Amino acid sequence: MGVLIATLGLASWLVLRKRSRKGVMALSIFSLLYFGFYREGCVCAIGSVQNVALALADSRYALPLAVLAFFLAPLVTALFFGRSFCAAVCPHGAIQDLVLVKPIPVPRWLEQGLGVLPFAYLGAGVLFAATGSGFVICRYDPFVPIFRLTGSFPLMVLGIGFLLVGLFIGRPYCRFLCPYGALLRLASAVSKWQPRITPDTCTQCRLCEHSCPFGAINEPSAPSPQPSVVAAERRRFVGLVVLLPILVAAGAWIGGRFSGAASTLHPTVKLAELHLEHQGAPAKTNLTKATTLALNRAANSTAELLPAAVEVRRKFGLAGALFGGWIGLVAGFRLLGFSFWQRRADFEPDRAGCLGCARCFEYCPQELIRRGLVPELASVSPGATKPGSVPGSSSA
Repeated sequence: MGVLIATLGLASWLVLRKRSRKGVMALSIFSLLYFGFYREGCVCAIGSVQNVALALADSRYALPLAVLAFFLAPLVTALFFGRSFCAAVCPHGAIQDLVLVKPIPVPRWLEQGLGVLPFAYLGAGVLFAATGSGFVICRYDPFVPIFRLTGSFPLMVLGIGFLLVGLFIGRPYCRFLCPYGALLRLASAVSKWQPRITPDTCTQCRLCEHSCPFGAINEPSAPSPQPSVVAAERRRFVGLVVLLPILVAAGAWIGGRFSGAASTLHPTVKLAELHLEHQGAPAKTNLTKATTLALNRAANSTAELLPAAVEVRRKFGLAGALFGGWIGLVAGFRLLGFSFWQRRADFEPDRAGCLGCARCFEYCPQELIRRGLVPELASVSPGATKPGSVPGSSSA
C-alpha cells in the first residue's frame, strides 16, 4: 500500500510538473518489476473492483484493507491528477507500453466503438462477483500468468497475443478491455489537473498528435457552426435524450431474459441442475469421480441446495436487468457524446483518454525551447516561452 501511494504521487509529479518521459519510463520499469513480477500482479486495482462489488452485495464478506486501498487510491488520484496510475504504476499498462515499437493509429470510429467494451466488461465483472459466481476479471487476466511465469496455456497465449498486438497498437488491453480503466476514464474526465502539451503557446505543428499512440490528442475545434447546423444538432441531442431511457429499459429487459442462462455459471445452480438432470435417471457409468461426488453431495443436501439455487437465480434476475440497463446507459451516453461541441484553440490531450505517457512532451517544439534544447526562433512561434522559463501552466 505504501509503495502504491508513493508511486502514484511520483507518477503525478513526473507527468504534471517534471514533464519527463524518461522519468515515466523508469517508473514504469520499476512498477513492472515490483507490482508485476515480484508481487505477481496481486493485489491489483483491476481485480479489486470485484472484491468491492462482493463486499457491497454480501455483508458476510470481509473486504481486506489492502484491496480497498488498491481500489480507491488510483481513483482518488485520477480525480485530481488524471490517469497517473495508467501512466507508470499499473504493471499491465507498463508491460504493453514497453513493447510498443511501431504504433499504428486506430481509426476514430473503431476507437469509439471498441471503447464500449471496457464498460461492458466492468458490468459483467461486477455482476458475477456480486452474485458470488466468481471473479471473472481475475480468472481471465491475460498478464498475471506472464508475471507468475505459470498458468493455463490458453491464458498464456492470450497474454502473448496482447503483447504481439501491442507491438503496433498502443496498449490494446488498457484501451479496449480493461474494466478498471473504464472507472479511471470517468474519474479523469472531471479531474482538477491534467497534462498540458505546450508550456505556453501552441504552434499547431501537429507533432504531438502524431506522437500519441493512443489517439488521445484532440484537435483545435472548428469555427462556431452556422445557426442552421446548431439547430439540427440540438434536435439530434434532444432525440438522443429521449432515446436514452428507452435504451436503458431495452437493455434491462434483454439482460433479465438472459439472466437464467448466466446463472448456470454459479456453482450452486450448476450443481442443482446436475442433480435434477440425474434424479430418477439410470445411473451412468461414464461419470467422472468429481461429478459422482458432487451428485452424492447434492442428494444428501437437497433440502438446502434447491432453495439456495432458486435464491441465486433470483439474484441473477435482478443483476442481469441492472447489467443490461448499464449497457444501455453506456451506449446512450456514448451517442450523446457525439453531440457536444467543445471550444479548443490548441491541440489538447483528451481528459478521459490520456494515459499520461508523456510522449507528446518530447515532440512539442515549445517544450524543447523551454528546456533550452533548441534555440528560440521567431519562425517557430511569435509568442514562444523563453528558454529555461517554467510557466505556471506547466503543472496544470
